[in-house]
Amino acid sequence: MPRILFTCAYDGASYRGWQSQRGGETIQDTIEAAMARILRVPARIAASGRTDAGVHAHAQVFHSDVPETCRMSPENWVAALNAHLPSTIRILVARTVARDFHARFDAAGKVYEYLICREPVQSPFLAGRAWHVPHAFSEDTLEEALQVYVGTHDFRRFAASRGNEPVPPPPGFYERTIYSASLHREGQGMLRLCFHGNGFMYRMVRMLVGTAHQVARGRMSAAELSAMLTELDAPKTRYCAPAEGLYLRRVIYPID
Repeated sequence: MPRILFTCAYDGASYRGWQSQRGGETIQDTIEAAMARILRVPARIAASGRTDAGVHAHAQVFHSDVPETCRMSPENWVAALNAHLPSTIRILVARTVARDFHARFDAAGKVYEYLICREPVQSPFLAGRAWHVPHAFSEDTLEEALQVYVGTHDFRRFAASRGNEPVPPPPGFYERTIYSASLHREGQGMLRLCFHGNGFMYRMVRMLVGTAHQVARGRMSAAELSAMLTELDAPKTRYCAPAEGLYLRRVIYPID
């Protein structure tokens, strides 16, 4: 059975997230249903990771094993799937990979972006696609707060629980490396926060953004933020930015 690696983009506003759920209405369920209509047999896909309800993707990656009887080329898969998918999900690229390649376990890193709209009145075309923050805060302080995250840290205070974590967690379970965290001013009151790391836990990027925003508002000090990464008795963050501003920009693989 050939293994095909797909890259897709989606507007997550109308979906219950990536991961398949009872009742459907997820991106995985929608793509699997489209594949099943083409193959005329049930289909399963495995992604680089989950995105939450309302989160978007420029380049989510997943793989699927297709029956040998299916003679479609990867290029034809792009057109065939897009013909069966809603316009809010688009397959961008498809290619054949080795049978032992895995979209999740072979990923070497990810890039996430977060959009903030600072305009007093947000455009209706940004509804569900950016976090509207019209109140005052320091962009320079926000930029400085983001730099606190750079490096290898224990990010347990910036991760929500899915309820399936090991107890007790093994050493290094919450450790991640953030290679860069940057702020870009896009004009017209838009800010784009970019995070490049070797991996991210459940709601981690949203918690990083929400907590750095509190520092930028003067409601938390940079020292308090830093302590959440270094001190064992530091409290877990209470701040989580909304899902609609978050975008999975890229999944990085050694084969790229």
